[in-house]
Amino acid sequence: MATAAAAEAFSRRLGAAVRGLSGSWYGRHMAAAERAIRARIPLVDLVLEVRDARIPATSAFEPRRRRSLEEPYERWLVALNKADLADPTETEKWVAFMKQRGSSCVTVNSHSRESINELLNAVRGRIREIKHGVSDCTGTVLLVGIPNVGKSAIINAMHQIGRIGAAEKGKLRHAIISSHPGETRDISGYKVASHPNIYVLDTPGVLSPIFADDESGPKLILTGAIKDSLIEEHEIAQFLLSVLNLRKEYRELEDLNILGDKSCFADALSTRSHHTKRQYSSDHTQDFIVRGVRQALFETIATFQGDLGNEDDLRRLVEIQLTSLQNAFRLSAESSEVISKRVATKLLNLYRTGRLGHYTLDRVPDVTQEVAA
Repeated sequence: MATAAAAEAFSRRLGAAVRGLSGSWYGRHMAAAERAIRARIPLVDLVLEVRDARIPATSAFEPRRRRSLEEPYERWLVALNKADLADPTETEKWVAFMKQRGSSCVTVNSHSRESINELLNAVRGRIREIKHGVSDCTGTVLLVGIPNVGKSAIINAMHQIGRIGAAEKGKLRHAIISSHPGETRDISGYKVASHPNIYVLDTPGVLSPIFADDESGPKLILTGAIKDSLIEEHEIAQFLLSVLNLRKEYRELEDLNILGDKSCFADALSTRSHHTKRQYSSDHTQDFIVRGVRQALFETIATFQGDLGNEDDLRRLVEIQLTSLQNAFRLSAESSEVISKRVATKLLNLYRTGRLGHYTLDRVPDVTQEVAA
């Protein structure tokens, strides 16, 4: 497809920049963590691999990716976390695909108690199967995954639910949660259930210095698995916009009804007082600001006269959008470098919190292709 080919130029450029910085995230501590995790895999009853539902293949844990696809995974459970940020239709396809390939897979939203309960029940069920139905036993679970997929948030939620439901209470010990990848450095154990007693070992996020393909790096940095500080936010935002410009959501006005249609958007702005605008000028998470951002993206695409299949035209549209977003975010006039960074930072934040829509960047492959599943 021509438009996809044009967008690949942004991906290639960002991918080259990310590859050149592999040593910045895969240092001695990550290599040591990977060795420690590998050593523990044969010693536990179950491995719970957490992936990002927006990139189910790209976020696969590398030690598993290297194993034969023909090898069964009776002691391996995949959790697609951040399902609330992904396209639900695509997530369903991924779950079906992975199950077809013999992988146990569940979807998770670490901020939903109900979702964590379902995950905990799935873990309990797998442990009972492994222990041949014995309820009065102890099971160990190794939690693995790449950085910033939400492992610590999941283990804290499981730990709290499990301890509340247990006969014995006691002081809760929490894992450290951070939005910055690579914060967990040690392997720590937490009790999450009784009858059977289940202990989960939280591990550091491990990201391979070598990517499976050229598209992996841009997807990993866009979803937050690699620190933004390693790459210019402006470049990441350009890649994001190249992705959004090819999506149906911003090419059809009806889809903007998720946050209010065009007329509602205009009415909301016209009825707000000058004081209200000034009060929220720096808060890009306010609904009317998000509407303005989405409206700006739609209008720039709808009025663009160029060919999105042409790399130069697509690049020109992206620059037009970045300029338009300055007004949508209500940013005051500053130096071009400062304002460009602020626009990019705010736009990436809206994407990563699902405010721009729910996108799955990895497409479900043909069943004949060899992918990590």
